[in-house]
Amino acid sequence: MLTVFQRTRRKKKSAGETIGMVLVYVICILAGAFTILPFLYVIAGSFATEKELVERSFFIIPHTFSANAYKYILADGGIFRGLGNSFFIMIAGTFVNMLFTTTLAYPLSKSWLRGRNVVLNVIIVTMLFSGGMIPNYLVVKSLHLLDSYLALILPGAVSAFNLIIVKNFFQELPEELEEAARIDGCTDAGIFAKIVLPLSKPALASVGLFYAVSHWNDFFNSLIYLNSTRKFPVQIILRQIVLLAQGASADGNAIDFGAGGVPPEQAVKMAATVAATIPILCVYPFVQKYFEQGVMVGAVKG
Repeated sequence: MLTVFQRTRRKKKSAGETIGMVLVYVICILAGAFTILPFLYVIAGSFATEKELVERSFFIIPHTFSANAYKYILADGGIFRGLGNSFFIMIAGTFVNMLFTTTLAYPLSKSWLRGRNVVLNVIIVTMLFSGGMIPNYLVVKSLHLLDSYLALILPGAVSAFNLIIVKNFFQELPEELEEAARIDGCTDAGIFAKIVLPLSKPALASVGLFYAVSHWNDFFNSLIYLNSTRKFPVQIILRQIVLLAQGASADGNAIDFGAGGVPPEQAVKMAATVAATIPILCVYPFVQKYFEQGVMVGAVKG
């Protein structure tokens, strides 16, 4: 009798779990649809005509396929130079960010370090207060970093939030590993490079992705600190292209872009969004495994 009762309970529990899983899948599918549909609309709109964008409020597949927007943003080749500059800023900036963040987080993760709490409090204060745009500009100018990529990299070399994440992850690593390495004659630098960093790949991949996306999307600092056109990242180049398209459409300047004869203003905006988004999305698959592990670290260890 007890065995039959237990089987009945299991069947009821299994049915409840099935209903729960169905609800979870439905919610996930709806959330995914609400997330991806706007992006699909932007991609479809970048291949649509200006007339279709005005007449149809939403669509996934355009009735009339047109590459006019991409012809316009690729016309002078400036976007390729901007993409190259953005990739350089992202790679160099992320390298500097990770170098300073990890080398600062590792000693701060040691409870025996003298003055550790003072340094941590100073870092936390920077999360709450900042000098503002004008003091930052004056500092960059006094260091002769204007019109230099260093102006985009050095002022934000360490993010206090990311530093705390990496520090907390380092604190969770077993001390026995470092003690065993010291017994074998390994130096502190060797322990950091050969033990701590390899074991911290999930956290480092997550923080590195945050830094990379931040550099890629950075627009305001580039607008303030850079003067040379050849140094502009893709965000600035696309802004100039969109403004030119708006001006040409307003003036009614006829340019040979096929049907319509004028730059497709709304489609150009969407094509610019696609051009600025797709490259950084291509980076994610390479760090997806470590990124998921890094996100789950805090949830698993509590």
